Amino acid sequence: MIFSLVFLLAFSSFAGFAGANTTQNSAKAFGEFDFSSSDQISVIVELNEPSIVEAKHKGQKQSKQNLKKVRENVKANVQKAAQNVTFNREYDHVFSGFSVEVKESDIPELLKVPGVKAVYPNVEFTVDIVGEGLEINAFEISPEMMDSAPFIGSDQAWDAGFTGKGVTVAVLDTGVDYTHPDLKDNFGDYKGWDFVDNNDSPQETPPGDPRGGSTNHGTHVAGTVAANGLIKGVAPEATLLSYRVLGPGGRGTTENVIAGIERAVHDGADIMNLSLGNTLNNPDFATSIALDWAMAEGVVAVTSNGNSGPNNWTVGSPGTSREAISVGATQLPYDLYRSGLFTSEGVEYPSAKVMGFPTVEELLALDGVELEFVHAGLGAVSDFEGKDVEGKIALISRGEFAFVDKATNAKNAGAVGVILYNNVAGENPDVPGMALPTIKTTLADGQKLLAELEAGNNTVSFAIEFDREVGETMANFSSRGPVMETWMIKPDVSAPGVAIVSPIPTHNPENPHGYASLQGTSMAAPHVAGAAALILQANPNWSVDFVKASLMNTAENLFDIDGKLYPHNTQGAGSIRVVDAINAQTLITPGSHSFGTFIKDNGQQVERQHFTINNLSDERKRYSFDVNFNGNPEGIKIITSNNLNVQPNRSQQVNFNVQIDSSKLKNGYYEGTITVSNGTETYEVPTILFVGDPRP
Repeated sequence: MIFSLVFLLAFSSFAGFAGANTTQNSAKAFGEFDFSSSDQISVIVELNEPSIVEAKHKGQKQSKQNLKKVRENVKANVQKAAQNVTFNREYDHVFSGFSVEVKESDIPELLKVPGVKAVYPNVEFTVDIVGEGLEINAFEISPEMMDSAPFIGSDQAWDAGFTGKGVTVAVLDTGVDYTHPDLKDNFGDYKGWDFVDNNDSPQETPPGDPRGGSTNHGTHVAGTVAANGLIKGVAPEATLLSYRVLGPGGRGTTENVIAGIERAVHDGADIMNLSLGNTLNNPDFATSIALDWAMAEGVVAVTSNGNSGPNNWTVGSPGTSREAISVGATQLPYDLYRSGLFTSEGVEYPSAKVMGFPTVEELLALDGVELEFVHAGLGAVSDFEGKDVEGKIALISRGEFAFVDKATNAKNAGAVGVILYNNVAGENPDVPGMALPTIKTTLADGQKLLAELEAGNNTVSFAIEFDREVGETMANFSSRGPVMETWMIKPDVSAPGVAIVSPIPTHNPENPHGYASLQGTSMAAPHVAGAAALILQANPNWSVDFVKASLMNTAENLFDIDGKLYPHNTQGAGSIRVVDAINAQTLITPGSHSFGTFIKDNGQQVERQHFTINNLSDERKRYSFDVNFNGNPEGIKIITSNNLNVQPNRSQQVNFNVQIDSSKLKNGYYEGTITVSNGTETYEVPTILFVGDPRP
């Protein structure tokens, strides 16, 4: 669900008041609230008084003492305005405000309190992971299993002497097993902070915690950043800090995430990774604001884009941040296989295709083999109770929960493969990294299989053969942009996020070597955080804007399985290549651009925009520019600067205008590409514009 954005005036009536213009002294409420409810809820209150970092970057004076004085005054007035108030966390560094428990019906009164700028719901954040994952025995681990780090060029960076040494990466997650043999050398005496249990031991949740399930997510993320043992992360000599903001079951709340961001900045982290999210597509949510100011303070913030794809507008906070680097997930190149099914003479299954598989060997093991198949409903754990699927094929219907979980449940029940049929018309998507070889069919072919079982024909054989190799592709689950209100392209870049092998805790000191294969944008983001560590070691004087631009400007374009270029709001600028980013001699900032919205009632509109060319080389370079929108739609006209000479180690602004005749354009958004060339190198900058009200 995407929460709606609701603006509330500090007047006497609030219920149902949405989308209104606010007066100068009004406070805003973001999210959804039921003002008739007397339930006690937790909210985040933002103050008009700027945070320490915000004031610094606006040329204003601010101190902790002054901010505390203002905050205490507002809190005192909140206590007068509302009943049964309980204050929790306070923020002052990159966010100005506090969290408070209050009756939902008292929020309108809270908004009237002088000094209150906004109120946000204290929403739940969860880890961005798809399925349960696959644990791997330490004896089965090989360096080749961490093939995603070399794929983006990390091994070439290591050969050049860049391993992340001297760079500190903060992991805001479920905690990290800092005793794991592959990670213990990345931590110093100070490990970070646990905001769930409020202590200095930010470990993962162990089994048996009465508050919820054990966790392994943060350790897996940290391993992708910097593991240095049986598995090597992207930046194996980087220093790690752990901030446990998600507790048992991998769940947490806004108030702890903001606190973790503040602490990481205060502790001097160079980079922070947030492989977590919610479904709020809003750039002005509290976590996004905190990340924007963390970036302003020089901390490279990297976030996962979310796992709610493949539809557009599915990116969630904090991936919606204006400044942080939001990351989509890709699948590494793989071999595509064809599949056929046979049950009995005269029954054909033309829709049968390979959906996904754990290894080629396991998939090919089904070729030409006749096996029994058993209908297992939706593939829930309960659907396998009382059914013998040991060594058999599980026939499962789509619906209710994730494909990967269905395959995992079948594997745990002893099945050796899955046939997964659709529950509606059409074809199921491909889902790489399934726990078992999985063949997909349409609903019609699934009904044929059910009819075969009814007739007593309970065996199936497969014909599986190699089709072709597929290059790096976007994961189907990866969330897409654009972002509401700012209309920005998201993600910014993409990185491997399917079947990523990394350390996990065993919660057993006698056997500390735990590993698992997981997938999600959670797994993609730490590739970028690790890459940023390599870039900063190589270019220690680069700003956060330069780090972000280097990753975006040098990214590789991605094409789908049919060779069609993915839209910008699917792949961002493309898949990162760390060595190219390290060696970039030209940087274009910002790395993507939105022209915003054009309203049809206004007739022809002209918007003036600019970007900056940064020539980092020791020689003068001459740049040319071109802007093209997909399909060259009538009604969009671009006027760019002439060729531009930029002196060595200098930056220069490039101006260009866009003229829109909305009467010639349909409502919606239009993606384009700004191409910058210096004669020998070409750089592409994603751009976008909107006609009419762009909200879905």
